[in-house]
Amino acid sequence: MACASIPFTNPGGLAGTSFRKLSGLEADQFEPQVSPEYIFEDIVGKSPALQKVLEQVAIVAPTDSTVLLYGETGTGKELIARAIHNLSPRRKRTVVRINCAAIPSGLLESELFGHERGAFTGALMQKKGRFELADEGSLFLDEIGDIPLELQPKLLRAVQEQEFERLGSFHTIHVNVRMIAATHRNLPDMIREGKFREDLFYRLNVFPIEIPPLRARREDIPLLVNYFVSKLSREMGRQIKTVPSRTMEVLTNHPWRGNVRELANFLERAVVLSQGEELNVPSGELTACYPPEITSISTFQQAERNVIIDALKASSGRIAGRGGAAERLGLKRTTLQNKMHRLGITRAF
Repeated sequence: MACASIPFTNPGGLAGTSFRKLSGLEADQFEPQVSPEYIFEDIVGKSPALQKVLEQVAIVAPTDSTVLLYGETGTGKELIARAIHNLSPRRKRTVVRINCAAIPSGLLESELFGHERGAFTGALMQKKGRFELADEGSLFLDEIGDIPLELQPKLLRAVQEQEFERLGSFHTIHVNVRMIAATHRNLPDMIREGKFREDLFYRLNVFPIEIPPLRARREDIPLLVNYFVSKLSREMGRQIKTVPSRTMEVLTNHPWRGNVRELANFLERAVVLSQGEELNVPSGELTACYPPEITSISTFQQAERNVIIDALKASSGRIAGRGGAAERLGLKRTTLQNKMHRLGITRAF
């Protein structure tokens, strides 16, 4: 069935910001030069959950407000951060990224704020920190929940006052930096455990955006499959022209606990293994990583069918209204009706 077009509403009024539309794509067809049906600053998807995020991006991007991105590992927090920068008045300047979890705690302060020559053993020359390099641009602090507690007061001052000193210097440096932070951790829990400063949290949490996991936007998976397979095929010189319907079903219903990153890595391996015109997916790896009941499409659909039937029986076949099956399941009436049609459920209860 061809993908339907859902227009992107731009609440931020950003001229030229839109999705690029792709022609319809059947489940078992693949277009080597295809672009995703929806692309927003290199972010692929059409699901309501993702569109909600992109609407928030469009709202906050033109401002200088600090943004805190929440989301599981692999959900695309860096892409969202770059979209915010690219749609902001600072887009002609650079966006500087630092992964707070990837740098040893003893070196993180120097990476953030820089150091003078001789500030510590091995400091053979002056070095600018990320805050200084991001002046007039944006600074993306990835995995902010992993920053050491002892460094948080200095970070708070830099974020709040836009000033700091390099290691080994008493000279105060003033900058103009737009802050974007991201984490997969539960910061309120870390505050209660004494691992994260409450004042720093409130300073970063000015405009929070929660990025949904891939399992919460399954309708985006076929678009992502086409996007990655198209891109990887061109890069590797493959001539892949079809994605079997069964393969697309397996990929769409897989849990993808590593989110888009896991999907992309898996598809890269699949493209490497595909010598002909059909995508060859090592589906055995999927069932090896997760219990069979999770990856079994028939079991998943049967379980969903049973839950809907139980709700309909409990509501005497009523779908809408108070006490209806839709309310019992926490679904919109139209969503439930679509599921019933797909699963072949009637209202004869």
